[in-house]
Amino acid sequence: MLSITLPDGSIREYDGPVTGLTIAQSIGAGLAKAALAMEVNGKLVDLSVAITEDSTVKFITRKDEEALELIRHDTAHILAQAVQEIYPGTQVTIGPAIENGFYYDFARDEPFKPEDLEKIERRMHEIVTRNEAFIRKVMPRDEAIQYFEKIGEHYKAELIRDLPETETISVYQQGPWLDLCRGPHMRTTADVGNAFKLTKVAGAYWRGDSKNAMLSRIYGTAWRDKKELDAHLTQLEEAARRDHRRIGKEMDLFHLQDEAAGSIFWHPKGWQLYTTLQNYIQRTQRRYGYVEVRTPQLVDRSLWEASGHWEKFRENMFIASVEDEDRTYALKPMNCPCHIQIFNHTLRSYRELPLRMAEFGACHRYEPSGALHGIMRVRSFVQDDAHIFCSEDQITSETALFVHMLSEVYKDLGFESFRVKFSDRPDVRAGDDATWDKAENSLKDACKQVGVEFELNQGEGAFYGPKLEFVLRDAIGRDWQCGTLQVDYVLPERLKASYIGEDSARHRPVMLHRAIVGSFERFLGILIEQYAGSFPLWLAPVQVVVATIVNDAEEYAQEVVDLLRATGINVELDARNEKINAKIREHSLQHVPAILVVGRKEVEERKVAIRRLGGAAQEVLDLDEAVEILTKEATPPDHNRVPVAKQKLNLHCEG
Repeated sequence: MLSITLPDGSIREYDGPVTGLTIAQSIGAGLAKAALAMEVNGKLVDLSVAITEDSTVKFITRKDEEALELIRHDTAHILAQAVQEIYPGTQVTIGPAIENGFYYDFARDEPFKPEDLEKIERRMHEIVTRNEAFIRKVMPRDEAIQYFEKIGEHYKAELIRDLPETETISVYQQGPWLDLCRGPHMRTTADVGNAFKLTKVAGAYWRGDSKNAMLSRIYGTAWRDKKELDAHLTQLEEAARRDHRRIGKEMDLFHLQDEAAGSIFWHPKGWQLYTTLQNYIQRTQRRYGYVEVRTPQLVDRSLWEASGHWEKFRENMFIASVEDEDRTYALKPMNCPCHIQIFNHTLRSYRELPLRMAEFGACHRYEPSGALHGIMRVRSFVQDDAHIFCSEDQITSETALFVHMLSEVYKDLGFESFRVKFSDRPDVRAGDDATWDKAENSLKDACKQVGVEFELNQGEGAFYGPKLEFVLRDAIGRDWQCGTLQVDYVLPERLKASYIGEDSARHRPVMLHRAIVGSFERFLGILIEQYAGSFPLWLAPVQVVVATIVNDAEEYAQEVVDLLRATGINVELDARNEKINAKIREHSLQHVPAILVVGRKEVEERKVAIRRLGGAAQEVLDLDEAVEILTKEATPPDHNRVPVAKQKLNLHCEG
């Protein structure tokens, strides 16, 4: 007898091997109709798989989260089938499910164009209507290679050759069409449904290597029903409206060009935004007891070898050499080894701990050109990086202080809450298991005592220690991982950091790596999209524009500008000989929060008419009152806060 344990704890017995479909049918017609796949002992498989031993089985239906990946995976297959039906001779390569959708890479002489998508999508709907069964077949390795070579699928044949000898070669057939695939799949093409849409075309190198052939990639999105699809498409439309590259151009914040790929040319308004954020972070760090340092950009490879970064991170480093020196340097990709050099430079006492050392460190990391994305994904960036050197018994208190600081910053910047992920040891790491046990347990204990709830992000820790990842959700529902806190016992050991303890003996400090916004460039991109360019007045690159209606008002308008500028407001004068409506429209498109309009009447009465961004009405105020109101609004939220020691810890962490 074969025992099958179901999620509710009930057990069903069968005479011999049994498929998932048979089990579902024995439970009820409703489940047999709804089941798309099953988990057998935690592994997702087809319903047609025969279970041969006692197992725990969970059926996946459309309402389950796991169904989304199945739908997207199957939709990718349907896309490939549709393409080959419409464009014979096209080779299919790789087509995975990805976040929110799927893509498939095709090899053909003529790349796909956006106008091809509608035709392909129509054929995909036809294939769904055909209700063709997904049938799994296992082929001998050599036979599979010969088969794909014979039908002109050379990329598939290459994939099979590169698989381990022990790998089972499986294909899935749907109607007359088949594809190399491990699976699993749902029952038929009809299970995909019609809640999908092809979204864009792009180029992609075979296996992501620029030395290989350029392929034509089609992206799509797929969901469980039309309501989910429509919500996602609405989000995409909103994301396009908020795209930081478009808004950055409208507001004249920055530009990018090929001669400095992955680096940013900040324009005056963009740099104003940048420095406003940096100054705010700088003031906040000082209030929380940080000291600021600056470390070199070029560092000899010997330090990176000692820290372990040369072995683990070499392919992402920019390397430099000097002709008259037999030495190799690297542009620093991170700051931590350099901060340990400052810690090691003098003999430290336990009385100096915790030592909170911060740097707005300019870092360089190689990113493939295809991965670069506006200011979100770059090669040259600055981090709000800091390292806290502390003793083991200070980990909890430092975690609490950091989470409070991070919570405060995120709230000031418009994010009311965040989620936390706990990333534990990766497969490739430094340090032994005992060290990792100690690091992971200390960070988990700190979270428990501080009241930080987290979800496990298995295997995603840094190579030297576990980390907390702080995830923000923006105004249109997208998640961004920004802040991190990492517990590191490894680098202090490798780079021989020590302090003199209360017992007069040498001890290794624990090193907490932490960032709040992470890359300034990426976080500014997030902020631009969060606010769609309409920043709160304290953060806006141009806070106020004083615009004249008539030439006679120019002298008074300059007086208004001088008064506002004296209070620290970033203000501009627009005294051009243009109609006032044209001026208002232009500055509104540039997302200026407040426009002060002055004409003859305002000059005579020493008033200003304030027009707020996004508002149709205007408010007429006495000049002194307007200056007072705008000065208050322009004051950064961290000003006049009580000292940290007198604050009550108030975390904004979601469970």
